[in-house]
Amino acid sequence: MITNFYVDGFNLFYGCLKGTPYKWLDLDALSRRLAPTHQIHRIRYFTAKVSARPDDPDGPNKQDFYLRALSTIPHLTIHLGRFQRKKTRMRLAYPPTTGPTTVEVIKTEEKGSDVNLATYLLADAFREDCQVAIVISNDADLAEPIRLVCHEVGLRVGVVNPHRVRGRSVDLQAAAPTFFREIRETVLATCQFPEKLEDSRGEIRRPTTW
Repeated sequence: MITNFYVDGFNLFYGCLKGTPYKWLDLDALSRRLAPTHQIHRIRYFTAKVSARPDDPDGPNKQDFYLRALSTIPHLTIHLGRFQRKKTRMRLAYPPTTGPTTVEVIKTEEKGSDVNLATYLLADAFREDCQVAIVISNDADLAEPIRLVCHEVGLRVGVVNPHRVRGRSVDLQAAAPTFFREIRETVLATCQFPEKLEDSRGEIRRPTTW
């Protein structure tokens, strides 16, 4: 079966990669492990460019190395959203008995990735670009496009949950995709890029700290 993968980059990262040694993840190898009998037609990866933070000043460089590594996969495309930073006032979790009960914070939100993923999922379904669509995400906002593609368009849709089973989105389950799967740690360990790759810009090395 001709299969497309739609990867929610930040949901994947925070679901099963953060705090692990498996961030140098080869998404082509992962797709083939998750769907070993399928023909992987294309992989769409949705993310946004990060900014340097005090606790991770080298974050943009590490992300750039990873995006370059992903770009060596011929049938993978990267779709970028954006980060939005704004000042907002929020209520304290434990307000004092006297004095202010709110505090002004800088809130960073990643914008566009879920909309981009839903858009390409629907567009590819209407174009009959694949026979099976597999979405790697646990984002409840994707429930409705998944339901439409599966039950209105009639395309087989699988959801791969990068989070723990007990954290599976109730809304995604209610969308009734064709199948659900999880990502095991052993699969992550075996689906890593080589320590060194090459592209048109030169050598790409796995970041030593991540």
